[in-house]
Amino acid sequence: MSAVEFRLARPEEKQRVLDFVNANFDWRLPLVNRPEWFRFYYESGDGLQFAVAEENGEWLAAAGYIRANRSPAPDIWVSVWVARKGHNGVGLELMDALPRLTGARVVACNNIRPKTMAFYRFLGWEADRVGHFFRLADRAEYRLAVPGPNAGRLPAAGDLALEPVHSVTRLQGMGMPPSSHTPVKDIWYMTRRYFDFDHYRYDVWCATERGKLLAYLVTRTAEVTLSDGSQVKVLRMVDFIGEDAVLARLGTTLDRMLAESGAEYLDCYCAGIPAETMAAAGLSQRQEGDGTVIPNYLDPPVQENTEYYYFTNRPEGFVLFRADGDQDRPNLPAD
Repeated sequence: MSAVEFRLARPEEKQRVLDFVNANFDWRLPLVNRPEWFRFYYESGDGLQFAVAEENGEWLAAAGYIRANRSPAPDIWVSVWVARKGHNGVGLELMDALPRLTGARVVACNNIRPKTMAFYRFLGWEADRVGHFFRLADRAEYRLAVPGPNAGRLPAAGDLALEPVHSVTRLQGMGMPPSSHTPVKDIWYMTRRYFDFDHYRYDVWCATERGKLLAYLVTRTAEVTLSDGSQVKVLRMVDFIGEDAVLARLGTTLDRMLAESGAEYLDCYCAGIPAETMAAAGLSQRQEGDGTVIPNYLDPPVQENTEYYYFTNRPEGFVLFRADGDQDRPNLPAD
């Protein structure tokens, strides 16, 4: 009996990747079947960002991944994981082999199925729920959010301002701020994720002090059309690159940003940054079953909560936000 080989897919095997995923996944994935998304997420230069498990020329599992930076051994987010029926064990071995195959120090995934968390814990990795944080605008009533008993507005403090970063040229001139968080992101990642993504417009902000760059914060404003034709705005905080202590100093600015945007609430899915830091920035944490509803699906709006789960092979310093991996994208058809 031959051994299973774990290897990276070759550039000329793109069609074989498509065929394997479509034959073995539960449904047709837009990420794989929309050509512009396949190129955006899984192709870098001449490379193909998939790993496979192969036995006697037959593929038993495949995993697609997204790079967090342009280094030869980038941290990665797993995006697609597929195994042939009866070969989930091989698929898990392929996942365990990804650090060796890609050179990645950090392997993570945003939005896994909760029932699969046990698989990753079996590997000795961390798997958990993504925290959901929010700040309600100061208004008498809300049309999307449902405030629970503990959803009051926290005190907003802090002495740092945020300035817009309007262009890639300015981003490149500023560089990256100090951060102990992983995955490690670079200018290449920031450029393609927030300036080159076709389907959403992001606002990139910087925090500086005495000429020194302290952090980047990224937001997206969503306009929601309600059943009566009226519109409501939601402000989404989708990324933060910097030290935790910097985020804690942005509460006053975030509150002002929320007010000036006209949004009903600001929300943020995040794992790895302590709830105490979020609270210092004026963000409350929604807990499961606490009576608060902060809608996540907005097109069309669904007035219910959404829970997300993640895994990482290295929890020390790991931080995850909404826009990491293949998340924060429109729900488009596969074809």
